[in-house]
Amino acid sequence: MGIIADPPVLIRNASFRDGRIADVRIDAGRIATIGALDPRGGETLIDARGGALLPGLHDHHLHLAATAVARSSVGCGPPEVATARDLAARLGEPGDGWLRGVGYDEGVAGPIDRDWLDRVAPDRPVRIQHRSGRMWVFNSAGLARLLAGGEPPSDRLDRTTARLFDDDAWLRRALGGQPPALDAIAADYAARGVTGLTEMSPSNGRDAHHWVSEEQRAGRLAQRVVLAGTRALADLDYNPFLALGPVKIHLHEADLPDHADLIADIVAAHAQQRGVAVHCVTEVELVYTIAALEEAGVHPADRIEHASVTPDSLLGRIAALKTAVVSQPLFIHARGDRYRRDIDCALWPELYRLRAFVDAGIALAGSSDAPYGPTDPWAAMATAVSRRTREGAVLGGEEALSPEQALSLYLADPLDLTRTRFVTVGGDADLCLLATSWQEARADLSDVRVRATLIAGRLVHDRVDEPPAQRRRGADALA
Repeated sequence: MGIIADPPVLIRNASFRDGRIADVRIDAGRIATIGALDPRGGETLIDARGGALLPGLHDHHLHLAATAVARSSVGCGPPEVATARDLAARLGEPGDGWLRGVGYDEGVAGPIDRDWLDRVAPDRPVRIQHRSGRMWVFNSAGLARLLAGGEPPSDRLDRTTARLFDDDAWLRRALGGQPPALDAIAADYAARGVTGLTEMSPSNGRDAHHWVSEEQRAGRLAQRVVLAGTRALADLDYNPFLALGPVKIHLHEADLPDHADLIADIVAAHAQQRGVAVHCVTEVELVYTIAALEEAGVHPADRIEHASVTPDSLLGRIAALKTAVVSQPLFIHARGDRYRRDIDCALWPELYRLRAFVDAGIALAGSSDAPYGPTDPWAAMATAVSRRTREGAVLGGEEALSPEQALSLYLADPLDLTRTRFVTVGGDADLCLLATSWQEARADLSDVRVRATLIAGRLVHDRVDEPPAQRRRGADALA
């Protein structure tokens, strides 16, 4: 997929984070000039009206297929579903096809299993995904339909409880599922000023590459994508809209790989001139990863995903490795009240840290982990500043960032997380135009309005109630 030659664009009266006002001309998908500029015939004019012009935001860790499918699924966790009675009501909807639930939290009804689902939803096939994304639970009708498609690996399915662990690839094959269209989530991201996405599913290989490429080619996915996953991705073709990302390594504390094997996997990724992206949601997983990187050696693109629990004693070791961290600031809002209930208060300061990484000189980027977390980057930035949970408690207030630091989490270069992107001449015209100046927006990041989003100079989002764009027909047309 190449850059499509759209007509030039002139953005007038845009404000920048330093308060200056300027015009920006876009040509051939790049920023051509910044200054006091006269309109030209044939240009698309966008009057920014003093709104802040920012680089397009990037979500540095998400799962595209699961996010798209979640839109047609039944939510099974807080805040919409808080009790077993709530969940039973949701699962009791009539129908004869699959009922697919997502986001289940044990705080709702405990560790549900096949028997529990049979009691509340016996008449149609049901499958419920745990909020972690690692486990599915089926009712009897669902299990029968699932097994009609084949047998899973014996260590992944507990037939008594009908719980399937860590095998979405087999599940898709057994159900004959096709990858979903991405137009709806692409539009949602564009409306929030997001111009780039890093797809971080560990099983990504040739099929995922083909699917994302086709979604982009068909115009259903406007965003640029960095595709992480298996080592098999290295042998495929890439372009300005689809880039090769790191090798994803998904650790599980209860079943850690042999340390020598982990080191070998890291070395093999580095031999492909790729970093590794290692899933670390416990302190044990983080220690294991740091030790492996210290022995294997590091690559500039190595990254730690989540770093959900990071004690002070590990900050210096991460900094010495020069390994980036990709965090999910909005988890403090979405899950913080449960953390406060379920986790010893002595560990609260170590949860989803932000300022500690910045102060230690560790490159830090922000992401949603969608669909396992909310997709709104502005709400994530607001939480990075406030550190407030849904119920209003402050969790780890010393980890709060300034609005500028919070914004920078989503302006990191996805292929070099140490570098922050700016609106500069010669840069890609991937831009986010706000309805207000940055000075106004920073006061309440949860209330930011995006007026327009451009990718390679193409307008992919334009607010209906505040249309900023018009086509200039001739040299003497009015702006």
